Amino acid sequence: MKKVTRKLVSVLLAATMIISLVACAKNETPATEPASTSEKTEKEESKKPTQETKVKKIGVAMPTQSSQRWIQDGDNMKKQLEALGYEVDLQYAEDDVQAQVSQIENLITNGADCLVVAAVDSSALVNALAEAKTNNIPVIAYDRLLMDTDAVSYYATFDNEGVGRVIGEYIEEKMNLKTAADEGRTYNIEFFMGSPDDNNAVFLDNGIHKVLDPYLESGVLVCQSGQTTFDKTNTLRWSQETAQKRCEDILSGFYGDGEHLDIIASAFDGLSYGCSAALVGAGYTPGEGWPLITGQDAELMATKNIIAGTQAMSIFKDTRVLAEKCVTMVQAVLEGATPEINDETTYNNNVLTVPSYLCTPVAVDAENYEEILIQSSYYTADQLK
Repeated sequence: MKKVTRKLVSVLLAATMIISLVACAKNETPATEPASTSEKTEKEESKKPTQETKVKKIGVAMPTQSSQRWIQDGDNMKKQLEALGYEVDLQYAEDDVQAQVSQIENLITNGADCLVVAAVDSSALVNALAEAKTNNIPVIAYDRLLMDTDAVSYYATFDNEGVGRVIGEYIEEKMNLKTAADEGRTYNIEFFMGSPDDNNAVFLDNGIHKVLDPYLESGVLVCQSGQTTFDKTNTLRWSQETAQKRCEDILSGFYGDGEHLDIIASAFDGLSYGCSAALVGAGYTPGEGWPLITGQDAELMATKNIIAGTQAMSIFKDTRVLAEKCVTMVQAVLEGATPEINDETTYNNNVLTVPSYLCTPVAVDAENYEEILIQSSYYTADQLK
């Protein structure tokens, strides 16, 4: 009887423990409650990678590919902007005003976040730029001031009056004009200036005449054609062919009676090529007696001409530096910052004075082209052979 009792007690104790464990299991609160369906969805969404930030689009409108410098400007701009992660739409208008208007309108329609514009005609883009302003798209003028508009935010360029001064000072130095009056020397000079629809051309013309006008007034410099004012010397669209035709007319009309042309103050390498062709056609021969011819942009062909002696100098405008300054402007305006500016007084476009960054122009000739152009890797020695 005792054995049975002991067994019964053991069974009852075991059953009691099992019942207690089951009860505890039912009443115990889990350490982590199962999430609701909505909570699960939120957690799953939070684990997904965030959507990529929208890539900013930059519209770059360049005037033409007929000039080497604009090709380099566009390439440098595109390369530097893309390196910063921007999407770049680079357009060339081939000196067609309406084509550039259409390009800018398309850039706006296609969602450009910022526009960089080197104008074909600096006064012809007013309506297109007004559309950009309406769409809150900042506009940066590139090397040609955008006229008659309040839609332009900043201007990146070279010191254009400074370009003219450097050209004038080069002529002054190489022709020893400061001592010419005392020594009884005079020189014949003709002027070939830039396009009347490019505000830079006016600044450049002003710079040249600030240096050379005293010599015109004293008679040290003589312009046989009498064409010294910008309205007489400008060249629409900076055209080589137009410059050549005008130079041919001047040579045949004013230098046929023993008068010798000594200096051609040219505002652009392309104009210089046209003048050189006209000189050869009129019987001038490169070498002794060949006029001093200036230029601007240090194009590859112009540099070769400088080495050969058919062009005296050109103004080097390092498009890498100019593109870099413009790119920093783009980045600043898109980030809500203020870009670096070094001129806030010079460039008034008839509506406002545009905050500007002015790069420094440098004269290049046969004496320094290796140091300035080759050592800076702008050109290689092989390119100039």
